[in-house]
Amino acid sequence: MFVLFEEAGKYLGGRVLSEAEASAQVELDTGKRVKVKGANIVLRFEKPSPADLIAEARALAAGMDLDLAWEFAPEGEFSFAELAAEYFSEKPSLAQQAAALFALFEAPHYFRRAGKGRFKKAPAEIVQQALAAIEKKKAIQAQIAEWAVQLAEGVCPAPVREQLYKILFRPDKNAPEYKAVVEAARTTQRPPLDLLERAGAIDSPYQFHWRRFLFENFPKGTGFPALAAPAIADDLPLAEGVQAFSIDDSQTTEIDDALSVQGLGTGTVTVGIHIAAPALALTPGSPIDNVARARMSTVYMPGYKITMLPDEVVDTYTLLEGGDRPAVSLYARFDEATLELQGTETKLERVPIVANLRHDQLDTVVTQQWLEDATFNADSTPEAAARMRAPLSFLFRLARQLKAQREVVRGKPESFNRPDYNFRLVGNDGAEPTGNEQVQISTRQRGAPLDLIVSEAMILANSSWGGWLGELGVPGLYRSQASLAPGIKVRMGTRALPHAGLGVKSYAWSTSPLRRYTDLVNQWQIIAAARHGKTAALAAPFKPKDADLFSILSGFDAAYAAYNAYQGGMERFWTLKYLQQQGITELEATVIKDMPNGALVRADTLPLVFPVAGQQERGARLRVKLGEIDEIALDVSGTVLERLDSPKADAAAGQESDEEEEEVVAGPIAIAVDLNDSEAAPEENTPA
Repeated sequence: MFVLFEEAGKYLGGRVLSEAEASAQVELDTGKRVKVKGANIVLRFEKPSPADLIAEARALAAGMDLDLAWEFAPEGEFSFAELAAEYFSEKPSLAQQAAALFALFEAPHYFRRAGKGRFKKAPAEIVQQALAAIEKKKAIQAQIAEWAVQLAEGVCPAPVREQLYKILFRPDKNAPEYKAVVEAARTTQRPPLDLLERAGAIDSPYQFHWRRFLFENFPKGTGFPALAAPAIADDLPLAEGVQAFSIDDSQTTEIDDALSVQGLGTGTVTVGIHIAAPALALTPGSPIDNVARARMSTVYMPGYKITMLPDEVVDTYTLLEGGDRPAVSLYARFDEATLELQGTETKLERVPIVANLRHDQLDTVVTQQWLEDATFNADSTPEAAARMRAPLSFLFRLARQLKAQREVVRGKPESFNRPDYNFRLVGNDGAEPTGNEQVQISTRQRGAPLDLIVSEAMILANSSWGGWLGELGVPGLYRSQASLAPGIKVRMGTRALPHAGLGVKSYAWSTSPLRRYTDLVNQWQIIAAARHGKTAALAAPFKPKDADLFSILSGFDAAYAAYNAYQGGMERFWTLKYLQQQGITELEATVIKDMPNGALVRADTLPLVFPVAGQQERGARLRVKLGEIDEIALDVSGTVLERLDSPKADAAAGQESDEEEEEVVAGPIAIAVDLNDSEAAPEENTPA
């Protein structure tokens, strides 16, 4: 005897070997033996063979008119045999019964399952909805197929272009645009990104990187809502005797910090570090704060930036020359002869800003010799710099002393072996770049006098305020580093902990409140400390173990990392553009790291790290021929032409870097398109 039975949602047939009260031992055509529950057996027969019966029944089921079957089906619950009697004949054959079973089982939008071999008609309105859904799905499948053909032929359909970054990086894998890309990539056997690039979906490499960044970080665009900057209500005293000046690049509009020097020649010199004070007017949870918190930081890139705050707000609080500007000031008193720190004081006040000095206009004038030798005169010294010569000279002397003191704590000197690189896009003038601008790359040696003056002053302020908040029990957002041991990185936290890399007991970013949200948060806490002293922990906006503070910390960490990665990527993009524009095909470079089957090298005169083939000794200098540039992957590799030196085997072994090992922003783009995704999502049963 043979039986037809249901097993795991499928109908199978086989020969009965033995049978008990509630089950049977059945042998399938494959020879496999299975135990079948009696309740799962729907047909028993002597002939034909199960395979023949199933084949004949499937052919009959394929020709059944489901609309007609639904009309003929009895009301209420019924068996497949009853439907076969209504649809085929009063005494349906075995094959006709099996055909009815298969048709009923595989049409859940017409018939609901009510048990083994038993069914119930779906309501008419549900049938109509299901049929409409099936037709819609067919239309979508046809659209997917049409788009896939167009992509394969090198044409990008508009809907795919519009969804490009979503498809590549955050896809809805049921969306037809995504499925079309998957189908076309399978058909053409091309990587999805290559397929889309060839089809013209990517306007240009620059636009690809830019729009991807906006998609991931500014999905609603970079514009600001209409916001009015509130005035500072405090009646702030005027800082008497202060003549403050800032030192920034010419492109800087968010002037956060300024410096002043008083008491030269008296034996005690007071250095003022004056920070723009938006926190005196803005409050946590206000509309402007919500905008700043959403962005977390200004985003920098060659030729352009996305500011944390609207220009109108920045203009209200920036330390622009020619007026008295609200500021949070740290005054540090030093012995003029020994430069010993005698004490600090924080004030909330209005500070006269007499000059906005610019690095790019002064670096060739304000040199170490100019600062240390009062008789030395540089050609064409700007009037503003000449007026500030004495304060600048003292600040340079102080900066060198502060740096030396920190290096004692660090246990080794800071090294500035590599220059900073400045990028200028010719004719850009701050407008959003197109990616085709002529790029100029210039260098400025790290640790240049003006750099040193500003950096040491800011380290002094950030470490002093960080320590002060810690003493008062006021939480803040700190940066710390447990040690300089390999692998120990800088971390952010809410407690005042040592920063081994800087050689200070604590370090809380507080000097850039117009462009970093951490600094704005810390400024609120510092203002509370200045106003309330020992009771500041009760009055500060953020309390100890404040969950909101931890949320800000994690959000800032993520945003700042993303922004820095994009800035690094765009600097690499423009460096590769520079190579193309200048026709540079060879570079001199230094090996910085071993790699499997090659080495990583750094160009000697450009901000470019790239791989070369073949094992090379770390520290070796090479002449390298550049290969093809990939502007999408930001990738270029090199072939060694010659060795330019013969270093000792251990010459590089002792080299140390005070900086975290940099990552190369290059290589295959990680996309979210999976060619193993099924061509269509499984069809769900129509709900009742």
